[in-house]
Amino acid sequence: MIFQKFKFTFTIAILAIGIALGILIDKIVSGDNLRESLLKFNDVLTYTEKYYVEEVDTQKLVEDAINGMLSNLDPHSVYLPASQMESIEESFRGDFEGIGIEFQVVDDTLTVVSPISGGPSEELGIMSGDRIIKIDGVECIGITNEEVRKKLRGKAGTKVSVTIIRSGVKELLEYQIIRDKIPIYSVDTRIMIDDKTGYVSVSRFSETTYDELKKALDELKKSGMKQLILDLRSNPGGYLNQAVKIADLFIDGKKKIVYTQGRREEFNEEFLAAETYPYENIPLIVLVNSGSASASEIVSGAIQDWDKGLIVGENTFGKGLVQRQFTLPDNSALRLTISEYFTPSGRLIQKDYKDGKEKYYSEIENSDVEEGDNIQHKAEEDSLKPVFKTNKGRIVYGGGGITPDYIVKSEKVTGYSSNLLRKNIFYQYILNYLENQGSIIKFKYGSDLNRFVKEFSFSDDEVNNFIKFAESKDVKFNQEDFDKDREYIVTRLKAQIARNYWKNDGWFLVLLQIDKQFNKAITLFEEAKKLASIR
Repeated sequence: MIFQKFKFTFTIAILAIGIALGILIDKIVSGDNLRESLLKFNDVLTYTEKYYVEEVDTQKLVEDAINGMLSNLDPHSVYLPASQMESIEESFRGDFEGIGIEFQVVDDTLTVVSPISGGPSEELGIMSGDRIIKIDGVECIGITNEEVRKKLRGKAGTKVSVTIIRSGVKELLEYQIIRDKIPIYSVDTRIMIDDKTGYVSVSRFSETTYDELKKALDELKKSGMKQLILDLRSNPGGYLNQAVKIADLFIDGKKKIVYTQGRREEFNEEFLAAETYPYENIPLIVLVNSGSASASEIVSGAIQDWDKGLIVGENTFGKGLVQRQFTLPDNSALRLTISEYFTPSGRLIQKDYKDGKEKYYSEIENSDVEEGDNIQHKAEEDSLKPVFKTNKGRIVYGGGGITPDYIVKSEKVTGYSSNLLRKNIFYQYILNYLENQGSIIKFKYGSDLNRFVKEFSFSDDEVNNFIKFAESKDVKFNQEDFDKDREYIVTRLKAQIARNYWKNDGWFLVLLQIDKQFNKAITLFEEAKKLASIR
């Protein structure tokens, strides 16, 4: 009972400190009203803890109350428990400490998908497809993903030993790995598509994204890049300052990139281009889709408003709210919306969220618009959205994401392919396939990715073997679905092989061959040059 009283008192203390912090942040209501509300909540919590028919977890009650309070605000104001903060901070910080592998547990066996570039596992020669059967001498068959992280992550400088089975090698391989700081890259790949076209895919906006992208662009420029496709599809956003610095790469002078407005004046900010870069006059196409949000919309919105490049794909998500994170005394955090952001022309990108979170996250604006040329934005001309104009006088619309200048819808896969993906059949099949064919592929193609992309193909027998393998993993064959998705299925299998030998560069270069949005974009550079007045 003494412990319970202490726990209860500690919980109230945390809550009081949090509310006190809130008072310093924002005087939302009068002091008297706030004190009365706090006393009311204190009374309810006290009565519940003391008299409820069953013993209660007061910490959980407080967290539920916080979540209930925030549910009446916008969808992006959230409470983050302390247990989640480490992984969240890692994804935005851009690194973690461990042995440096991407992994999957396949048939209860910890399998290396790929060693992370620059990490200790890569330096020791650990390879894609290696199966880890012991960690520090203890068998790990049946290990879970969470257990993998607990056992293989750790402070830089500490050691862990692993025992590996490798295809084609009879004896077990023993490695002692010294953990180190492992980078989490936000630039997934940068490749030359042909002798003048560069392609870069950016998956998030973390602390390191600008540095990564600048380095990638510089490398592509040295390789002869004269025009660029910047892929922001399914990029959910991240840090506002990174979005500003990345937009600055392509926008000249001291032009406005984005501005924010909140209820409090200190949250009203204006961000301008500041530096001069060699990419300000390069023909540019930005790929977006319904998963492109927040910082992705800042970049694509600024480029569109200044007519600096062509936006291609599908309507973006429509998140135009800025959050600030406040750390609470128990290392949990409050991520609170403090302002809205606007593109240079004055567009609010935030879509309506008054009908609840389910509709907010499921409904994408203009999903029924026709494909094709939308440079003059005729696709939205019947819309009730507010009208704005770009630098060159083109009409664009606010209030619900960025609508592309050229609309190209992504193709949906069938139920059969969805089941293959859901049960991880592509990866599992190629893992087995390479045990027999890996040495042949390595001998034939060596390090020549482009030759592999052009020449490699699966035989009909190999495709049939894949179908049988999928059936053995409880994925029922559907002829009609397979016929529709055959190109996608065999290309994804090929991409799995390419990733094994060439990592993300191989994965992307193969999949781009059948990417409808990408293949349309690559034909539009003359239009992009015309739009940006590039000779």
